Amino acid sequence: MKNFDSLEMQKIRKQFPVLSQYIYADTATSGLLYDGLLDWRQEHDLDLLIGGSKTSKKFNAILSATKDTISTFFGCKRERVALVPNFSIGLNFLLEGMGNQQNVLLLEGDYPSVNWPFQSRECRISYVKVGADLEEQIFEKIKSDNINILALSLVQWLNGVKINLGFLKSLKEAHPDLIIIADGTQYCGTESLDFDSSGIDVLGASSYKWLLSGHGNGLMLFSDTVATRFNCRATGFNAAKGNLEGKDEISFAKRFEPGHLDSLAFGSLNYSLQFLKEIGMATITGHIKSIAQKARTGFGELGLLEDHVMKREDYGPIFNISVKDQVYTKLRENNVLCAQRGNGVRLSFHFYNTEKEVDKILDILRKN
Repeated sequence: MKNFDSLEMQKIRKQFPVLSQYIYADTATSGLLYDGLLDWRQEHDLDLLIGGSKTSKKFNAILSATKDTISTFFGCKRERVALVPNFSIGLNFLLEGMGNQQNVLLLEGDYPSVNWPFQSRECRISYVKVGADLEEQIFEKIKSDNINILALSLVQWLNGVKINLGFLKSLKEAHPDLIIIADGTQYCGTESLDFDSSGIDVLGASSYKWLLSGHGNGLMLFSDTVATRFNCRATGFNAAKGNLEGKDEISFAKRFEPGHLDSLAFGSLNYSLQFLKEIGMATITGHIKSIAQKARTGFGELGLLEDHVMKREDYGPIFNISVKDQVYTKLRENNVLCAQRGNGVRLSFHFYNTEKEVDKILDILRKN
């Protein structure tokens, strides 16, 4: 693993114009657009402007390349990759084939687009509270409530609590019939993941946050067993790959792609995955962990984090600090972009952040 040296970091940061004006501590709300991606998007639309329908073959190739890249990047066989506009649509498509009388386990306070789709359907739902002993609670609840489906975010949107991925793998080994559905929207792009060996059955993610891909693109990855447990019926001409005779031969993953796909949006995802790969996911992960550790230590010393967050060994680069509204105002006045979430202020850090920026935020907090 290589480290970010100062020149390399400066070169990367120059691609993100926002960073010249602000301390951007809000990737958990929206990842940044950067120069290289903007150039690619402009070239894409210029091709359409001057070529019209002549671009169809090229744009189809972009979609195919995006699936290839996702397959390699996340360690999932290509035929089990689906392109979706966002996680919410992908999950709702999936749950239309879930059937009734499922015993589902959710986390209290998880992202609404994880919990609401289950709550709006006829299934029996149990909950566990996100705490220091989260994994132990999940394990016990699965046994006591005869759980069939576990659905959760890999990283919690409010406070950055991250589920132990080794635990999910062990959980699947102990309960092979359990279906594990994971929202990776606040995780994908911060660490590497080999999906096929993870124990997760369904991984979905919107790509506009840590994957830096803009809006309108996301992904769904499926294990081999999912198609036997969900009877998904969504269909359309694109699902049959434009084959008039293919209506009855649609693969499980293609059920999530019934209509035309946006080559600008998904090409942006492909471009950003290549961008992250070029920097190196090991490098990105190492830098994020270093930044997150510094931030958690500093916020903890100021008494701004919940006790169970401080006790967790697994946490993402997202922190919800307990401060009053005027502190949020003061952060904004000092050009720190962040978000009010829950009962506090959420700060989140990506690879384009620096330790100096964390120090500046801590200085502001100490003075207020």
